[in-house]
Amino acid sequence: MARADAYVDHLHQVTLFAACSRKNLQKVAHLSEHRRVAAGTTIVNEGDQGREFFVILDGTARVIRQGRRIATLGPGSGFGELALLENAPRNATVVADTDMELVVVGQHEFEGLLDEVPGFARRMLAGTAHRLREADARAID
Repeated sequence: MARADAYVDHLHQVTLFAACSRKNLQKVAHLSEHRRVAAGTTIVNEGDQGREFFVILDGTARVIRQGRRIATLGPGSGFGELALLENAPRNATVVADTDMELVVVGQHEFEGLLDEVPGFARRMLAGTAHRLREADARAID
């Protein structure tokens, strides 16, 4: 139970989940898997089919699109939700810069969250819109 509580605390930091209640986040934590990856590990590959959403508990990773580093992610960051929403290929590669701890939500569990957790889809869309606005602002700079 302590592990699930720690997950809940980390999930609450993720924009995608920030508006969710603790009870809803406990459901997310219960459905997720804990994964450790070593520095240098490619977590997702641009162009591959996506089937998981990741939340970083500890460590950092770089995001690479078309061979260019476009972002660095750290604790509280999430990635991979777009592939689950659209069932499309990954739009970037994510590589662990350090040893990492991740919470991983699979496609089946993710779809269950959309169906079972009241307001989750709306909150997820708001979080995704926030990330798109940030990306748009970076593109202008």
